[in-house]
Amino acid sequence: MPGFFVTGNLYRPKKITGKVPGILCPHGHWPNGRFYDMGEQAVKQAIIIGAERFENGGRSPLQARCVQLARMGCIVFHYDMLGYADSRQLSFELVHRFAKQRPEANDPQQWGLFSPQAESRLQSVMGLQTYNSIRSLDFLLSLPEVDPQRIGVTGASGGGTQTMILSAIDDRVAVSVPCVMVSTAMQGGCTCENACLLRIDTGNVEFAALFAPKPLAMTAADDWTREMRTKGFPELKALYTLLGAPDNVALFDFTHFKHNYNHVSRAHMYLWMNRHLKLGLPEPILERDYNRLTARELTVWDEKHPPPPGGFDFERQLLQWWDADARKQLDELVPMNRRELNEYRRVVGGAIDIMVGRRLPDAKQIEFEDTLKEDRGDYFLIGGLLKNAAWRTANPVLFLHPKIWNGQVVLWLDQSGKQVLFAGDQPAPQARRLLKAGFAVAGIDLLYQGEFLPDGKPLARTRKVDNPREAAAYTFGYNHTVFASRVHDVLTMLSFCRHHEFEPEAIHVLAGPKTAEIAAAARAQSADTVRSLAVHTGGFRFANVADIFSPDFWPGGAKYHDIEGLFALGAPGDTWIAGERSLPVVEAIYKAAGARRRLVLARSADDSWLGDAIDWIIDRAEIAD
Repeated sequence: MPGFFVTGNLYRPKKITGKVPGILCPHGHWPNGRFYDMGEQAVKQAIIIGAERFENGGRSPLQARCVQLARMGCIVFHYDMLGYADSRQLSFELVHRFAKQRPEANDPQQWGLFSPQAESRLQSVMGLQTYNSIRSLDFLLSLPEVDPQRIGVTGASGGGTQTMILSAIDDRVAVSVPCVMVSTAMQGGCTCENACLLRIDTGNVEFAALFAPKPLAMTAADDWTREMRTKGFPELKALYTLLGAPDNVALFDFTHFKHNYNHVSRAHMYLWMNRHLKLGLPEPILERDYNRLTARELTVWDEKHPPPPGGFDFERQLLQWWDADARKQLDELVPMNRRELNEYRRVVGGAIDIMVGRRLPDAKQIEFEDTLKEDRGDYFLIGGLLKNAAWRTANPVLFLHPKIWNGQVVLWLDQSGKQVLFAGDQPAPQARRLLKAGFAVAGIDLLYQGEFLPDGKPLARTRKVDNPREAAAYTFGYNHTVFASRVHDVLTMLSFCRHHEFEPEAIHVLAGPKTAEIAAAARAQSADTVRSLAVHTGGFRFANVADIFSPDFWPGGAKYHDIEGLFALGAPGDTWIAGERSLPVVEAIYKAAGARRRLVLARSADDSWLGDAIDWIIDRAEIAD
């Protein structure tokens, strides 16, 4: 990222022969970060309780571990977390204390971090901080003396989070020691440790498990990790045993100390690094005192190297560059032929799969509890609850089933829910048209539609977790958005219809404004279940959602070609779209799939689109027959 700097200090052994291990040290949330100095009185108290050994060196546990690892023969890079020490381009208050949405940062053209525009592009401080960790590793590996096969990472608290995440996603790490962080309890309290989508149905123990079977050691203290011995570590031990490496995982359990990376914990880390980086040093390994450096001596900025620009203007420029770079890469993925189409589906489809979080469910987990069945002359009216036991959901649904059935189903999605099928107590005119053409017509109340609304008022803002800070990640890092939940509801309905005992020949989906994007996402996640999709988008774009608690908010929704990416993943299926002048990405992908004629960009007026869409569905059914 041009103009965005990673800052830190490099520690090197005085004598280097051949290749030596490299170790990254992210510092965590200690006051002043890399410049941390606990002071005279605090270090004396730490010595009394056995947490530190030296009055001078013990004042900075962060420097102490870097010095000792260098004395052990490793090259160590101690780098800043965002907002700490020399990394001030994004302020400490923004990165670690963000609490209130900023109107000036909620701008569709020049947005800032934590805004709905940033979140819809998956731009977060945790993402930036993790990127800094990756770049720090790149830097370490660029040094000619560093052995790329012997790379370690260790940090505590927030530095433990970075250790755990980097080790999970970067295969170059060989040994990992995240301290006082991995647990089944608190997962990371700072905004820099949270991101939308990150911990839905998962958590830090599973992140740590991604490093298996490589050497992983952790520490526990009298904090949220105090129960790790019985909750979390047994499961990690079982995994390592299953993978044939039971001795490659360890928990150093020092719960008589408060939250720390003290000398006792560090001493056990040194042993772990010694053994698994094959340093060959005699054990035990104890620290010696050292000449602790001051902040003035540690800083990387001086008159010859002044600090780079920062602040709000820089923040917005950084996000603009990030967005432009992502768009450029995605645009280059738009295929020209079927071979390239597979790569687009892998990248964009893989992202959408994670963002939606669920696919077409197994029919065995779905149950229909019928509460209504009426013979209405030429059709049956059937109603009830569609339950998905595994997902713990239940949706009110209605079916209009003609007595002379053509074997096909139209699922009609609308912001009013299943009530769209009726005008008073009779089928709505367009529903009646479908019945006469032989289609079964289905309607569903998605989450917070229809019967979910006792007062009948549409949902204006979604629920959030009990946290006063207005960062989307605190709610949507652990819970699905309303948008994603509604997509899940549609997937349940599609699976039920597809696997129904009547064995329908085809399923079509019809959706208007406020539900077109839901329909497109569900189709993208349901393989070939939907034969045809007919929608009016109303010009919807996730990039235009201006509230992180809007029912339409979806983290990442704007990043992968926005709504166009969802339609594109439906290729080569039959698709009819109104409300759009052009969709170049969708058109290009249908052309690459050899199915351009199966995509219709309708010029229907807003008051006639529904009839035109139903005409098209009826025509497509007849062509298929």
